[in-house]
Amino acid sequence: MFLKSLIRRLFSTNDASPVLNGSSLSTDSDCSDEEYRAAKPSAFRDYTAFCTGMEPLIEEYHRNFKIRLPQIPFTPLISVILPVYNPEIQWLRAAIESVKNQLYSNWELCIADDASTNAGVKLLLEQYQQDNPNVRVVFRSENGHISHASNSALEIASGEYIALLDHDDELPPHALARVVDCLNEKPDAALIYTDEDKIDENGVRTQPHFKSDWNPDLLLGQNFISHLGVYRLSQVKKVGGFRTGFEGAQDWDLALRISETIEPEQIEHIPEVLYHWRSVSGSTARDINEKAYAHNAAKRAIEDHFKRKDISATLEPVDRYYWRPCYKHTSPAVAIVIPTRDRVELLQECIENILTKTNYRNYQLVVADNGSVEEATHSYLDTLESTGIEVLKVPGKFNYSRINNAAIHFRKEDVICLLNNDTNVINPDWLEELVMQAVRTEIGPVGAKLLYPHEHVQHAGILLGVGGVGSEAFKFIHKTDDGYIHRAFLIGNYSAVTGACMAFRKSVWDDVGGFNEDDTPNAYSDVDFCLRCWENGYRSLFTPYSLLYHNESASRGSDDSGEFEKATKYMYLRWGDKIKRDPFYNSNLTLDREDFTFAQVPRDYSTR
Repeated sequence: MFLKSLIRRLFSTNDASPVLNGSSLSTDSDCSDEEYRAAKPSAFRDYTAFCTGMEPLIEEYHRNFKIRLPQIPFTPLISVILPVYNPEIQWLRAAIESVKNQLYSNWELCIADDASTNAGVKLLLEQYQQDNPNVRVVFRSENGHISHASNSALEIASGEYIALLDHDDELPPHALARVVDCLNEKPDAALIYTDEDKIDENGVRTQPHFKSDWNPDLLLGQNFISHLGVYRLSQVKKVGGFRTGFEGAQDWDLALRISETIEPEQIEHIPEVLYHWRSVSGSTARDINEKAYAHNAAKRAIEDHFKRKDISATLEPVDRYYWRPCYKHTSPAVAIVIPTRDRVELLQECIENILTKTNYRNYQLVVADNGSVEEATHSYLDTLESTGIEVLKVPGKFNYSRINNAAIHFRKEDVICLLNNDTNVINPDWLEELVMQAVRTEIGPVGAKLLYPHEHVQHAGILLGVGGVGSEAFKFIHKTDDGYIHRAFLIGNYSAVTGACMAFRKSVWDDVGGFNEDDTPNAYSDVDFCLRCWENGYRSLFTPYSLLYHNESASRGSDDSGEFEKATKYMYLRWGDKIKRDPFYNSNLTLDREDFTFAQVPRDYSTR
């Protein structure tokens, strides 16, 4: 019943009205974020309520796993790696007990005490080792910090996989069971990670991190792998284990090095909270400033990744503990293509903004005029041509895909930047940022961060399935709001980005056959283009460092014909699986809103 209800909701288009300018969905741009939030359907904002709703599902999974366990074909030994140094005894005990209480019993706990000075730590570990044959402990003679300690634990590990655990954190009882189920579905997996939350001294859980699936560009700014991280032991040994000098970011460094040696298909994400990060005084769960050295270690880890991959890039800090990669390039020629029809005041403002506010100079403006009839427009277009701006006449019925294809077809520039005529430049490096991303060989469409004139977000990536086919991430949050787990301020991969400001290499456009003029002439043309790029091996990317205003749909408005319905049907037939399960948008998050609030029921939760 739930699946049927979900499908009915997915195929409903009542939540938003279409926009035929390359942007997927629209709501009234004059609406304030407070009005918008009040009007949208309810979703869980209280994490305690979410956890309460999950309890019966988890209990059912427990029952089913116990029944299935004797028939599970692949039951590998999992070595839980636990480096220890002077934790509070009660939290160390809780961490160990959380491993002992696992539903899945084929585990070993490999503990390395890093010369703790608290005598109670050694007594507790000796007792556990004596009482439990699958608890193994090595006592280091001198303190070497977490990387040395983790490597000591690795030396006594004999499992096929390792799972990383900190000395004051906890695993829920079904954590390893979920991992084993994943391994039976994906036996080639070499890196598995899960969602996580924080747990305080009183056992209260807060701040869940519901993560994206494998998102390589996000990993260069934020360690979303983190906990619970599970790795194939042979792969960890192949890269040399944990590296000293990267303490505080040693797991981020490991994830980067492992990801370089395996295929993306070998990286699996389990969208469920299977790790509780202890939030107590002295831990980074409470305040990253408790371990400021971790930020510097992360920088070194990412810089080393660039060196190993022969990537010419630098890093800039973002707020307190995130990073922004800046890629070097050869300043290729860019064609900025602006489709238009009349509304000369919009076009004039857009072009003047580009000419006066753009630092990147190697570009050619191309105005694609789709049947303008007003004398003022023709006069202005003549003026543009006299100044070296190209004007291409594209007559006929408005077809966004056809107009762009016609404008792009004969371009000789390496990079194409599509730009709506109702956009205005905010930061002078907007085009530089798009170009530095678009020239990367693995990247396809690159989308900018767009704001409404009232300083709230219009676009920060596109989330498939939200409100129908999809909607813009973080829509209507204020520009100073960093969004969910800071993603509104970070470069990262999404399934799609808006065509209102989109850059890509001309070769990418050639490779996928341009925009789809027949099935998505207007609505969803950008989403379909991005998904076809994805199908051909190119990642779509959102960057908040290219910033413009967007008076969404000011020039064309919405369509009342059957065209939108036709495009919607095509999208579900062609991309239905991806719409139902966007890999860059966690299934624990709602489809009713764009602000990453919690779903009332996780969309793909299985109790088996």
